[in-house]
Amino acid sequence: MQKVCIFTGARPNFVKVAPIIRAIEKTEGICYQLVYAGREDDPTLEDSLFDDLQMPRPNVFLGVDCENLNELTGKVMSAFEQYLEEHATDTVIVVDDLASTMAAAIVTKKRGLRLAHLVAGTRSFDIRMPKEINRLVIDGLSDLLFTAGVSSNSIATREGAEMHKIYMVGNILMDSLRFNHERWVRPACLEGIEDGKYLVFTINRKALLADKENLQRMLQAISEVAGNIPVIAPLRPSVTSHLLPLIAHLLPLTSHLIPFPSLPYLEFGYLTAHAMGIITDSGNVAEEATFNHVPCITLNSYTEHIETVKQGTNELVGEDAEKLRQALSKLVAGEWKSGSLPDRWDGRSAERIVQILLG
Repeated sequence: MQKVCIFTGARPNFVKVAPIIRAIEKTEGICYQLVYAGREDDPTLEDSLFDDLQMPRPNVFLGVDCENLNELTGKVMSAFEQYLEEHATDTVIVVDDLASTMAAAIVTKKRGLRLAHLVAGTRSFDIRMPKEINRLVIDGLSDLLFTAGVSSNSIATREGAEMHKIYMVGNILMDSLRFNHERWVRPACLEGIEDGKYLVFTINRKALLADKENLQRMLQAISEVAGNIPVIAPLRPSVTSHLLPLIAHLLPLTSHLIPFPSLPYLEFGYLTAHAMGIITDSGNVAEEATFNHVPCITLNSYTEHIETVKQGTNELVGEDAEKLRQALSKLVAGEWKSGSLPDRWDGRSAERIVQILLG
């Protein structure tokens, strides 16, 4: 029996591991435990998240909760080593590029266990970013690199990973979209608004939020181009409180830009799948937009998955308000490019991963 530990470090990881858990539960000869780095009472892990994803809550909570990344790394390493001492494990799967992910990866290899990295080979090529350091370390240690596309394969190969370690399994996010396609829930914030007649705006990056003058220029560009088109903005409370003074300063121009509390997974899925277009700084949201064939403007100068730009519906505008204005004008005018699905973004990544683990 192949014993797998699936390690998660933050809320978005669960969307990516849920399909793997479902695939393991359908397969003989393999079992798993789900480990979360944080606390059992973590407020970001509401029960509805696991209900929406149709997955169990973690078997084990390491209970680590601190802001300092170096301190967090050390505490996760200590707690995860204790876990591995108490639980027989053959393979550890880590997800993405968090400090806790790197910590788990280091402990796994120090104990001589097989390490698999889900969403491997992604790079910003900016070594000043803590996550870039995490990615380099995790990929360098991994025995199995599960990549989403050809560009990620190329990066891993260029950095010296042996070919037999690299597996292009596709984008695991698409598995969750495919599974939940018929389960989306229309959110209350769309009451009185037709599908395809609204824009979605999400923002979370600290660098964008820190520059209030530029952020105000962006909000002005969105509001001026959108005109009477509703702009639905599901945001975390801290982001909403940050934006509200800027929105108020631009009234009545921003009267159709409507902040809402963050939505449950199934409601957010409906919101983005039925939008006229999306403005976001989230790579995950841009990837989902490509799957749903929804035009997407990303407020960043790079993307971990360039396929969303080369083949999909995504366009990068950086943090430039004027480029945002130009792109949104094209979107609203119905002049957006048509996209196609990148290779293996077919919603079957988890099945491939489980077969590789058993191989």
